[in-house]
Amino acid sequence: MMNKIILECCVDSVESAIAAMNGGADRIELCSALPMGGLSPQISLFKEVKRAVGDRLKIHVLLRPRGGDFLYTAYDYEILTEETRAFRELGADGVVIGILNADGTVDEERCSKLCDIAGDMSKTFHRAFDMTKDYRQAYETICRLGFDTVLTSGQKGSAIEGCEVLRELNELGKSCMIMPGAGINSSNLEELCKRTGAGAYHMSAKKLIESKMAFRQQSVSMGADNKDEFSLFYTDEAEVSRARKILNNFYMHSTR
Repeated sequence: MMNKIILECCVDSVESAIAAMNGGADRIELCSALPMGGLSPQISLFKEVKRAVGDRLKIHVLLRPRGGDFLYTAYDYEILTEETRAFRELGADGVVIGILNADGTVDEERCSKLCDIAGDMSKTFHRAFDMTKDYRQAYETICRLGFDTVLTSGQKGSAIEGCEVLRELNELGKSCMIMPGAGINSSNLEELCKRTGAGAYHMSAKKLIESKMAFRQQSVSMGADNKDEFSLFYTDEAEVSRARKILNNFYMHSTR
């Protein structure tokens, strides 16, 4: 029996990592470019995060070389192999990876090689799983490859919508843990626990922070035309704390 339900927070800054730690998260998924769904973080960011929280939090690193689909070119794959080696050598506790074939199946050969490179680090198959053609077959493949966790919304837009699939996969009782993610917050977390029975949950717990810039150049945009350049997203420590309490209470009552 598990000791407690795991809470993982997705973060892309040192400030957010510290907030996740103070709020009671068990581990973080470190990435960059959260508005794009997350990309691989810079090594310099990893080093700063590890200095700040590494003695209290497990750090899993998302490895995704670009946005878009998960059908990677030879160049993309070479980047992934180099990143896996680099973060293993830097002391990451885990990697979050995933590669698909054009037909919507898991790319077994490449994923197997990345798992070998990762060695004894924890290995999570990320939400590329939600883009597979046959989730049951994909899950069997991922388990066989030696992954520890699958991060998934149950092939729906949010984990709440995907509850039936999440519960089905969780009840298979395989060694590869199902970790619901996408749209999770303190208002729906208890329902997710009841409906999925999962032993880990993934959330960003983001809040919008107003920029401290006094002068604001409104005629230039650094990215998409509709992007607000003067609002920043950081992990909300209070929201993480609320989620931690919900998970603790649910676990305590479910084990009586």
